[in-house]
Amino acid sequence: MLHQSGVKLFHLILISFLVQISVAHSETCEAPLSICATDPGNGFPLIADGTPVPLLISDQDHKPVLRASEDLVADMERVGGQPMARLSSGEKAEFAIMVGSLQSPLIRQLLDSGKLDTADIEGKWEAYLQTVIDDPLPGIDRALVIAGSDGRGTVYGIYDLLERSGVSPWEWWADVPIRQQSFLFVTAGRKTDAPVVKYRGIFLNDENPALYGWVNETYGGFNADFYERVFQLILRQKGNYLWPAMWGKAFYDDDPMNQAAAEEYGIVIGTSHHEPLLRAHVEWERHGEGAWDYTKNAEKLRDFWRGGMERKGDEETIVTVGMRGDGDEAMTEGTAIDLLETIVRDQRKIISDVTGKPASEQPQIWALYKEVQDYYDKGMEVPDDVTLLFADDNWGQIRRLPDPAAKRPGGYGVYYHFDYVGGPRNYKWINVTQNERVWEQMHLAWKHDATRIWIVNVGDLKPMEFPINFFLDYAWDPADIPLEGLDTYSTLWAEQQFGGSHAEEIARLLDLYTKYNSRRTPELLNAETYSLTRFDEWARVVADYQQLAAKADTIRRELPPEYEDAFLQLVWYPVQASANLYELYYTVALNHLYADQGRSQTNDMATRARALYARDAELTRIYHEEIAGGKWNHMMSQTHIGYTYWQQPDEQVMPEVREIDLPRRGALGVSIEGDNRTWPGVEGKPSLPVMDNIHQQTRRIELFNKGQQPVRFSAEADQPWFELSQSRGRIREATALTISIDWEAVPAGWHEGRVTVHGADGEAITTIRVPVINTSGIALSGALPDGGIVSIDASAPACRIAEAPHRWETVPNLGRESSAIMPMPVTAEPQKAGDGPELIYPFTVYEAGTYQAEIFLSPALDVAGGDGLDFALSVNDETPIPVNMYMVPDDPVWNRAVSDNALRKTVEFEIDAAGPQALHLWMIDPGVVFQKIVISKGPAPESYLGAPFSMVVASETSCAQ
Repeated sequence: MLHQSGVKLFHLILISFLVQISVAHSETCEAPLSICATDPGNGFPLIADGTPVPLLISDQDHKPVLRASEDLVADMERVGGQPMARLSSGEKAEFAIMVGSLQSPLIRQLLDSGKLDTADIEGKWEAYLQTVIDDPLPGIDRALVIAGSDGRGTVYGIYDLLERSGVSPWEWWADVPIRQQSFLFVTAGRKTDAPVVKYRGIFLNDENPALYGWVNETYGGFNADFYERVFQLILRQKGNYLWPAMWGKAFYDDDPMNQAAAEEYGIVIGTSHHEPLLRAHVEWERHGEGAWDYTKNAEKLRDFWRGGMERKGDEETIVTVGMRGDGDEAMTEGTAIDLLETIVRDQRKIISDVTGKPASEQPQIWALYKEVQDYYDKGMEVPDDVTLLFADDNWGQIRRLPDPAAKRPGGYGVYYHFDYVGGPRNYKWINVTQNERVWEQMHLAWKHDATRIWIVNVGDLKPMEFPINFFLDYAWDPADIPLEGLDTYSTLWAEQQFGGSHAEEIARLLDLYTKYNSRRTPELLNAETYSLTRFDEWARVVADYQQLAAKADTIRRELPPEYEDAFLQLVWYPVQASANLYELYYTVALNHLYADQGRSQTNDMATRARALYARDAELTRIYHEEIAGGKWNHMMSQTHIGYTYWQQPDEQVMPEVREIDLPRRGALGVSIEGDNRTWPGVEGKPSLPVMDNIHQQTRRIELFNKGQQPVRFSAEADQPWFELSQSRGRIREATALTISIDWEAVPAGWHEGRVTVHGADGEAITTIRVPVINTSGIALSGALPDGGIVSIDASAPACRIAEAPHRWETVPNLGRESSAIMPMPVTAEPQKAGDGPELIYPFTVYEAGTYQAEIFLSPALDVAGGDGLDFALSVNDETPIPVNMYMVPDDPVWNRAVSDNALRKTVEFEIDAAGPQALHLWMIDPGVVFQKIVISKGPAPESYLGAPFSMVVASETSCAQ
């Protein structure tokens, strides 16, 4: 449970955020420095009758402050509708906004006169305060003061005011309209804020063809005009750090004004994990001499790196040290620790020589990415002032983190991914990252004190708007988004972009389309991903998407027209494009199945698939040509259909479909629920999943025509309590014969019936076995078998048992289907199997025997560098069995886990008697995230998601420790 002080903190944050995103609704004006559409009493009039109060700022302040003040003036005019005046020193005004850093003469004047107290931000990194004071200067009666501990702190104070006045950070990058306000008031009081993570940024990467095409058409290249837009976006989200686009681009070399623009905006520039000393990868191709090999060409490489340091001048930067092979590959076979230590030592000498200062005074990172982490694991060390930048595995699982007690002057950071080029397959087209997953992993980083640098690979930037905003918000202060508030973030964000009328519905679309996309990336999706015949899996997941698409269409019609462009790009397009892609592959899967079965519908499915493939192109055209008058042309040009291995195809490729020539004479074919086979033509009698009186299922037999002329059939059951939907009929294409049961006529216990299907000539095509159980007399508890399978939502245990400081927490919406559950705190010491925190899940079986439990977990790596995370499982009173989750990036287990976005672990056990049972999950290591449990007698039928969740009835399970 969150401590009371934490709850109060979250409530204050929530109040502030609600005011911030919907000032027009004035939900509350209770918090200090709230912005309200009506005067709460003695409020400061930020905008009166459409006119903003004038601005007073010293022209001797930091350049980024002066530049951000231009946005303040422009944006306040757009909010109010009338120009915002600027005051000169000594000019009189009843009200004013006064802006400045602690180094500004204006703010120093307020400090010297005792009008302003800045003790709570002095000496802090990027802190700001906002306060209303009376009689700040002669001739000014009242002022809203924005003061920053430094230049960027002041900039954040400005953008915070604008955001809370209704200016979304995405007003330009996603065409979010600014809602005009004739009146805005600021409540009395004082607001201060400062970041937890020191450097917070994004990496533009894998930018061809989408971002590349858009930038070249819009700006003529990756020049200062483009980067100024990026800088402003980062600052509006309280970020400060950028790794510029680098494949064939060079930030410093492409446009000399890029560097000047970064200084003007106050953005810290770095280079990616494989670009040492501020030299872009492509610059070696342009200006280097010889091989990219320090064992053969050290002098030329040192000269090259020296040029990078000399070029930077006094610009604020973070310098990457170390070396990888050319083209972001490994430098050598194995680990050459002595060589890499020599390289770092020589690079630091260059830094010292060029700057004329100790290398420790220049911020540096050593990026422990891919094989470079092996150097760290095998004992390589760099000076303590260098930040160790840990990385995820490119698929969202952080590989290593420091011991929270391990301190170093340079600190630790994390390099994370929303986009990746590499195995098992690229993911570049659309957002597949759940904010809940980002929260879970970056919460690990925060609690392990890896807070010097957080940077995320965002690919083309668009369409990653939603997770970028979340990542930077969480980096500013993770405590502002506690687990208790995680499920409200989407609603708050949706309200900020689209107003309050549809915010909850839009939030649901955002949450669910990212959940569904995270199940498997679009690039990995194919016709075989989901099962057509088991649990109606393909049909169910397509129906999930179609519901979202229909809701997106409805909201689009109902939103005011000024939100059209923003809604199309932030919500409607990703929902519609994802839904269409799923329906495409589902239709292809049906086409392949029908072709194998010789169905008359085969060719219709091929035609339908071609139409869906064409719609994908049409949706892209809408994004490129119709949104904002074609402003975002090329931005969705990333190929995403037609992958055959990890790298993208150069062009989209229509999935293969098959067409067949149907004989004129009709012929009857039979298939059944849960089985890919077809009768006649297959040996063995088909068997349907078991039916029971609790679920009272209906089972389906598919009857289909394999010719052009209609075909007749008849069907009969051998038990009087079977009820068939049809006993005979005529089929042109296909029909479903359903079986139900009159349960009042079925005796208690196990039974078996048979249904026989006959062709037109009366010959039996096949006889289908139908197992049945009437559970009368069996005690029921917890999750009940359906078709012989128990499927449990792991986030909903009957008991959560833990002693302080341990606890179990549900992470809402995390995972492929429902939510997830994990032990806290994430820095807890490992526990002995059976002694630590415990979850209990009651369930029922209808017969004794050998069973297995398949546990579905979020993929996770052992951030302590051990042999994988562990948990334990027991059934009833048996001894807990430890289960290890060890996997290594690029091994087969890891490949499947990241492709499926789930790690599956199976434990076998015996059950002695039918009736109530209890499965126990035990914490051993923190960091384990449970999603689902599937229990079956023998292996469960294979499917991507596993069986749907079972019906749950009351249990008498004791939750005593």
